[in-house]
Amino acid sequence: MIISFAKENKAKNLSSKIANTHIYLLSFILIFSLAIAISPALSAQEGVIPEDNRNIIADIASEAEDGVAMISTETEVDMAEEQPFERDPFFEFFFPDEFEEDPEPREGFGSGFIASEEGYVVTNEHVVANADKVTVTIKGEEESRDAEVLWSDQNLDLAILQLEVDEDEELTPLPLGDSEEIRQGDWAIAIGNPLGFEHTVTTGVVSALGRPINVPTQEGIRHYQNLIQTDAAINPGNSGGPLLNIDGEVIGINTAVAMQAQGIGFAIPVNEVKFALEDIEEHGEVRMPWVGVYYQELTPDVAQHLGIEAEEGIIIMDVISDSPAEDAGLETYDVVTKVDDDPITSIDDFANKISEQEVGDEIMLHIERAGEPQLVVVEIGQQPDEF
Repeated sequence: MIISFAKENKAKNLSSKIANTHIYLLSFILIFSLAIAISPALSAQEGVIPEDNRNIIADIASEAEDGVAMISTETEVDMAEEQPFERDPFFEFFFPDEFEEDPEPREGFGSGFIASEEGYVVTNEHVVANADKVTVTIKGEEESRDAEVLWSDQNLDLAILQLEVDEDEELTPLPLGDSEEIRQGDWAIAIGNPLGFEHTVTTGVVSALGRPINVPTQEGIRHYQNLIQTDAAINPGNSGGPLLNIDGEVIGINTAVAMQAQGIGFAIPVNEVKFALEDIEEHGEVRMPWVGVYYQELTPDVAQHLGIEAEEGIIIMDVISDSPAEDAGLETYDVVTKVDDDPITSIDDFANKISEQEVGDEIMLHIERAGEPQLVVVEIGQQPDEF
């Protein structure tokens, strides 16, 4: 019995040692696996968090500060709109102090950024719309500079200003990134002049891409189709300022904020202004592709009412005189079903196809006219200022 008990005890000790060995081995494998998993993440962060613990956001803000501008505007006040009784002699006689002979101009402010050494400044159209005077203040300069609005587009809500630049003067343009390359979750740095506080820096991430929003304005509803959403704080006065990535490149133009929510701001992708900058540098003006038609989406009700066989497309409601469309022979109630080989199913499809063209390009329109399919070649023209 004693021998049997000794053997049994020995076997138990051997089993315990084997179990402990397995535990140590499993622990080692687990720690080694975690180390392998963590090391790429640490390596990936090396480009974001410097080894010397510098604040990279502060570095980016410091490098960009000379390229960010405050934009001030003055607009003459029409007293007939502000004071409907201004020209009424009865009210002017009894209430002479109520009417100012020379009312103070209405002031506005926003932000912008220098986009070239030639003195081009990018901002929002709504920052400079209807302004009689526009001035730009660059950080470090005591006096503001007069600026000319070279180009503005209400639909895009973008504008380009021109500063006077001396021959030996060196401005600090901000590098333009590629808004097609940004991703949800990327760092976003907004710089501007919210509420008039100069050179304010806020940070966040790119929350979403391709956001469509509608913003009510005094002129009506402004429609945006392709905005960057960010939780970097954007407030009134930030409009027109740059949204930067972690490399200090401009990826967007700060535009709007959801006032009824926190942490929801929007910016126009920077790629949408590049064509205008390129046109100005190459041609001295922005050349907007134009066909010259008013159109609407083809719906089943419209198709049935007009006896149209096509099920999808856009229907031309009017052809503008002396336009490329008139020169090509397009007519009212023509239905466009394709541009070149691309099907047209909505007004956005057609608008996007035209915007992709250069002035002077030719496009092939597949149309239906009076129930018969036809092909019409249209040469893209330049959009006149009045449109």
